[in-house]
Amino acid sequence: MGGAGMPSTMSIRQAEDWLNQRQLFTIKLGLDTTSALLAQLGNPQDHLQQIIHIAGTNGKGSVGASLLAMLSAAGFRTGFYSSPHLVRVQERFRINDRLMLEADFAVLVARLAAITESGHYQPTYFECTTLLALMWFAEQKVDAAILEAGMGGRLDATNVVRPSIVIITDISRDHEQHLGSAIAAIAGEKAGIVKPGVPTIFSGRTPEAVPVIEARCLQTHSPLSLFGRDFSAQAAAPGTFDYQGPTGVNLRALPLTLKGDHQVVNAGLALAALDLLAPVFPVTPEVIAAGLRQVRWPCRMELLIVQRREKTVRVLLDGAHNEAGVAALVRSLRVDYAGCRLLLIWGNMADKDMGPPIFDLLTLAAVVMLTRTESPRFAQPEALYGALPPEIRAKTRWYEPVEQALEAMIEQAEPGDLVCVAGSLYLAGHVRHLLIEGVAA
Repeated sequence: MGGAGMPSTMSIRQAEDWLNQRQLFTIKLGLDTTSALLAQLGNPQDHLQQIIHIAGTNGKGSVGASLLAMLSAAGFRTGFYSSPHLVRVQERFRINDRLMLEADFAVLVARLAAITESGHYQPTYFECTTLLALMWFAEQKVDAAILEAGMGGRLDATNVVRPSIVIITDISRDHEQHLGSAIAAIAGEKAGIVKPGVPTIFSGRTPEAVPVIEARCLQTHSPLSLFGRDFSAQAAAPGTFDYQGPTGVNLRALPLTLKGDHQVVNAGLALAALDLLAPVFPVTPEVIAAGLRQVRWPCRMELLIVQRREKTVRVLLDGAHNEAGVAALVRSLRVDYAGCRLLLIWGNMADKDMGPPIFDLLTLAAVVMLTRTESPRFAQPEALYGALPPEIRAKTRWYEPVEQALEAMIEQAEPGDLVCVAGSLYLAGHVRHLLIEGVAA
């Protein structure tokens, strides 16, 4: 038996219920709880030989998924911890092409619960999933562990590791109540994952963030590779890109499976990391190309072609959960889907500020449908509707639950239309599950 009456074993349902209860402990920045619990678990992070740590506002998951695909194609046993999940929490933990098994999940949660219940620490949901990832990767003896920071960096639960390389993706405004509203302040938090002597790779596409990252790297003697200065990537023929690396590597016409111009930068960041890790993880250009062809990252400008009501409907799923994400979605819609009538299903978390790009998106749409998932964090559709300008409100309705909104929009869709679901990865993931599982008939 575990401490405080916790069972030494759990069913998958018990494990998921226990973890879900951790959501009662809201966001708490700091490393003390994670570090203390890791010590009780035998510091599994110290048994991980190579760690790639990724922070940033947007693009972390895409960079991680690209690295996972390329390292997997090269035959390395590679773990990837990401967030959030779309439908099930096990999606946060994967080794190569498989998710954590439910049996492994239940065993690890039982161990964590026993330690937690017998001690003085009350870890948050994210702290718990970080601990589970480090425990599992150590037990599974991965060759490389890719860790995606949840929020910020300096005080993020993932920042308890000693990485082999650090990647910082695009920085923009998000989680302002925790990280501040100034780009320099946000960059300072992201820069917290930079470690002494450990190479750092940075996208550098937000000018205000560059001096902050440069100063941190100078202070810690971390060699900095900056996109556009030390390495670069450019779109080439449709679905391909060219890459010039910090070590002099030049690769042409590499496959790009993820959509959006920002994905060229994300792929470049992943390749730069592989460049610098080549002494440990040698990967040939042929394997790089093979890995990039296998990159999949659901609900990031993901197009599904579905058959519903005896007609074919195109559905574009995208998280677009902050200002930069919405701006990227708008650019993609204008370039890749120009001329399509846009039917938008939208729902966002109540604490999110989408900035001016949301009005560009709403203006593009011919029809807007507001909805929400069951999460209490979602904004009320009526409140969103009430805040819209009259010209947008005239083409807007709201429906709950999500299933009803999806049904109503599919009913309206005509040949050539594009149904776009955006505003939250949880919303996009929920719709994806409905469409793929065939629940929405």
